[in-house]
Amino acid sequence: MTTKLLVARCPFPVPERSGAAVNREESRPLYLAIRYIGAMIEPAVRVSNLVKRYPTAVAVDGISFTVARGVTAALLGGNGAGKTTTLSILLGLLLPTGGTVRVLGEDMLRHRYRVLSRMNFSSPFVDLPHRLTVRQNLLIYARLYGLPRRHERIECLAGDLQISAFLDRPAGKLSAGQKTRVALAKALLNEPELLLLDEPTASLDPDTGDWVRSYLESYRARTGATIVMASHNMSEVERLCSKVMMMKAGRIVDRGSPQALVDRYGRTNLEEVFVHIARGPRMELETAK
Repeated sequence: MTTKLLVARCPFPVPERSGAAVNREESRPLYLAIRYIGAMIEPAVRVSNLVKRYPTAVAVDGISFTVARGVTAALLGGNGAGKTTTLSILLGLLLPTGGTVRVLGEDMLRHRYRVLSRMNFSSPFVDLPHRLTVRQNLLIYARLYGLPRRHERIECLAGDLQISAFLDRPAGKLSAGQKTRVALAKALLNEPELLLLDEPTASLDPDTGDWVRSYLESYRARTGATIVMASHNMSEVERLCSKVMMMKAGRIVDRGSPQALVDRYGRTNLEEVFVHIARGPRMELETAK
């Protein structure tokens, strides 16, 4: 595979509507203008005093943070820190015990269906149905999102993400790298304004991992989308993210840009900061900046 920065060529997908046909090329400038105005009003994500409590454990313990529109932010922490639980709440898959979550200007506890069509999620740990082909899986999700000209959209994404050769292969027969690219294609079908990623390059070889990171950079730059990710790859976070929130035992213990955190702890890279926080004593919740 040749590693290079890819610029997506796919047409902007406008959901189907009843009545008059929608011209996608005419709709895009208006849609981007609305997205820009929204960026001046409210961040893409606003979390306040979020708590997720189970009978025997507290997974998320009163965290608060915001993520501005058009940036890439990371939730970092060791296993069990609360990262995936937080992403699941942002996506609307889990209900919190307490606190508020606003995504793209809407209260996720009351009006999540208003924004679900503008979001998407990708994780190499969530398998698509194995017996269905890649094309069949993508068609199902395209229908769920109400996309027009679904076959054209899938073919275009397949070309961008280099999955055309195995579109008609059962999903269960794919390699780890192929599954990751298919999962990313599924997550980009509706060109989401908010893209949530859980370990987006886990189990990938260095070349494929670099390719995926380049594509994500290209996508964010082209669309102005917001990306919130969890990752254990610190070099990936340093490359992609302008904001980092360090979690430990369900709490945010520090935050800032990757370089700001490196400077604050007197380390040479973000991995050393991660290890210092993970092995150090429990820290008090930082006052949100």
